Amino acid sequence: MAEAPIRLLIADDHPIVRDGIRGMFAGDPGFEVLAEAGDGAQAVELARALNPDVILMDLRMPKMDGVMAIKELARLGVAARVLVLTTYDTDKDVLPAVEAGATGYLLKDTRRDDLIRAVRTAARGEAVLSPSVATRLLGQVRAPADLLSARELEVLELIAQGTTNREVAARLFISEATVKSHLLHIYTKLGVNDRAAAVAVAFRRGLLDLGNDG
Repeated sequence: MAEAPIRLLIADDHPIVRDGIRGMFAGDPGFEVLAEAGDGAQAVELARALNPDVILMDLRMPKMDGVMAIKELARLGVAARVLVLTTYDTDKDVLPAVEAGATGYLLKDTRRDDLIRAVRTAARGEAVLSPSVATRLLGQVRAPADLLSARELEVLELIAQGTTNREVAARLFISEATVKSHLLHIYTKLGVNDRAAAVAVAFRRGLLDLGNDG
C-alpha cells in the first residue's frame, strides 16, 4: 500500500513565488499542495482548518510575519512542521525562527531536489538547515560568554537592571557616547535591534545571570 502524500501549505506574500513552489511539487504523487496563504495570519487560519503535514513559510509577510505565525501555530497546538523558506539568513532572522519552533530553515535559492528532500525530512520531524544557516547556528552555539567584551557585559548588566545610558556612563566613569557605542556593538554581536531584545537574548544564552543584582 502506497504511503499517503505529504500534505503541504505554502505561505508567501508573492503570488509568483507561491506558483513556483507549487510547480516544484506538481505531478509528484508523494506530495499534495492543500492551499496557499499570502500572509502569516492566513497561514495560521488555513493550517488550523486543513491540518497540513508541512508548512513552507516565508518570514517577511504583511499582517503577521513568519516568526509570529510559527509562535501562534505552536500556541494553538497545530501539529504541522514548519519549514522556513526565505531569502534572509542573518542572525536576526534565523535565530528567532528556530527558537519559535521552525523544524527547518532553507533559502529560496535551494534546488528543487534539495527542497523536496528537505520537506520529506521535515515531515519526519527532523531538522533541516541550509549550509549557511547551519554555520550561523553552530557559531551561536559555540559562542562563549566572551562573545561580548568585559566592558560590554558590564554595560549590558546595568541595562538589564533598567539603568539609563546616562546612569551607565556615571557608574562606569565613561561618556554617554561611549555607552551608545558599546550598545551598538552589543546589538550587532547579538543580532538584535534594541535594549530589551539584547537583554532577553543575553539571558537566553547565559551571558547574564538572572540572579545578578549588580
